Amino acid sequence: MSAPTAPDPGSARSAEGSTPTEGPSRRGVLAGAAALAAAAAWTPLGLVSAAQAATPAPPGFPAGIPLGLQQYKNWSGEIVIDDVWTAVPATPQDVVTIANWARANGYRVRARGMSHNWSPVLQPKGSSVAKVVFVDATKNLTAVTVNAGNPATVTAQAGATVDKLLNTLEAAGRGLIATTAPGALSIGGILAIGAHGSGIPTSGETRPVGGTYGTLSNLVLSLTAVVWDAGAGAYVLKTFARTDPDIGAFLVHLGRAFVTEVTLQTNANQRLRCQSFYHDQIGTLMGPPGSSGKKLADYIRDTGRIELIWFPFTTVPWLKVWSVAPSKPWVSTTVNGPYNYTFANFVTEDQANFVSQIVTGNVSGTPTFTNGEMAVAGSGLIATWTWDIWGWSKNTQLFVEPTTLRIHEGGWAVLCRRTDVQRVVSEFYTKYTQLIGAFQGNGQYPCNSPIEIRVTGVDRPDEVAVAGAVVPQLSAARPRPDHPEWDTVVWLDVATLPGTPAANDFYPQIDAWIWSNYTGNYACVRPEWSKGWAYSTSGPWTDMGAVTGRISDAFRTGQAAGDNFDAARATLNRYDPARVFSNPYLDVLLP
Repeated sequence: MSAPTAPDPGSARSAEGSTPTEGPSRRGVLAGAAALAAAAAWTPLGLVSAAQAATPAPPGFPAGIPLGLQQYKNWSGEIVIDDVWTAVPATPQDVVTIANWARANGYRVRARGMSHNWSPVLQPKGSSVAKVVFVDATKNLTAVTVNAGNPATVTAQAGATVDKLLNTLEAAGRGLIATTAPGALSIGGILAIGAHGSGIPTSGETRPVGGTYGTLSNLVLSLTAVVWDAGAGAYVLKTFARTDPDIGAFLVHLGRAFVTEVTLQTNANQRLRCQSFYHDQIGTLMGPPGSSGKKLADYIRDTGRIELIWFPFTTVPWLKVWSVAPSKPWVSTTVNGPYNYTFANFVTEDQANFVSQIVTGNVSGTPTFTNGEMAVAGSGLIATWTWDIWGWSKNTQLFVEPTTLRIHEGGWAVLCRRTDVQRVVSEFYTKYTQLIGAFQGNGQYPCNSPIEIRVTGVDRPDEVAVAGAVVPQLSAARPRPDHPEWDTVVWLDVATLPGTPAANDFYPQIDAWIWSNYTGNYACVRPEWSKGWAYSTSGPWTDMGAVTGRISDAFRTGQAAGDNFDAARATLNRYDPARVFSNPYLDVLLP
């Protein structure tokens, strides 16, 4: 069944100040099904203290720092470690103490955040943790302080969440141009992988002072990390300014460092309107440039801020369109908090049954399931009066909660000219539908969750509030000096439920096509570090030829020899020569 036609926004007027109840996000339409299928699997185990643990504790671990065994599970459940020693520092100096202990005892230290990550940059699947200690900063290293200035800045410890950061900023009249959709992410975690929101400026838009249209890493003005000091013969805390050439490797470090605190630039908070459209035919919206009908690029032209969510085998997407709106449009519903799509709590028996069928390999109901998901979204937006909402920036941008379904997502960043955005998405849509159509012809349905498309700017140094700002060397959105016209990043995500039959055959094909299609003077591709990449038929992150080849080359091509992938690797190695902050996968990716 298809989604209902969008209501006429002028057909009803919502009351000023009405606020929908908080609820799960866009993927949360599936959360109940996941809970019914495997509720126990998503319940994290508490910390079992060293005194209570049956396993001997790491020898000589620093006294006074809590240590215990805890389960780790990444976002999609594809990486699970039942028992890993986990420390809970009270101060940044505790992290220094742990690092020096680890070096002396042959251990490795991994910075654990909120575990909302797919890739193996924290710890790879199946690797030994016999001499590994996770360090959880989210319990105590959570301070957030707004600092006066022009622009005003905010200093946040690595364990603070995006929710806490944005709540603190909003209370001070500050905000960010764009942010991640989930709020339960640690600041250290989002900066480690170069997280982003969605938004580029319209032709008449003036960038607010302190704002950036790039990744959140481009907001960093300074950061403090635990690094090796050769003179002291020990790990110490060191603060890097944004003008320090060495900071380029730390701005997106992929877990190859431990950042304890950052200071970010901010902009004056903005009121945003978010309209949800679900009447555009997907084939028209994603059609080739110059074809008839309204295109995704037309929405981007008008507002600069979009997210497209489209379930395979359906005819219309859920298109979220944000626009700057200092005054409330009379048809909009005011929202005073985030996570406003309450319809996501409603799960049908058919949805729960489908999740169970995936486990047994029965995927024949995929088209019915995906159409049902889009129908829930469409009718839910009407029932909850949330197809047109207005409020402070975070209240319209945060919409993914921890209760949402844990799906697998492959992620690619395509760097291109803004004028080529429609070409990029049209070619992607055409190939994606061709592939799933071919699989369907063989009775296979490798994808049962949506594709998601967001659009941002690149990490421009002239959007940083200090002259001489260093570019994040490993950011998927770093500019290409040899192609200054590539000013836009199209983020392509392809999702499915973990364990879906034939997914491991599908993903290598779409992955290979993306890397081969967006090339030359047209565009280039980089991995979205937190998602799935380097696919083989054994799964994501398993094509080691790609890891040591096209993945790393994507951060060499077009960059100066002293400011590329190898320069970042050398810097990280220099500040951590013992590789205390590494793991077996990073030993290959960043040797």
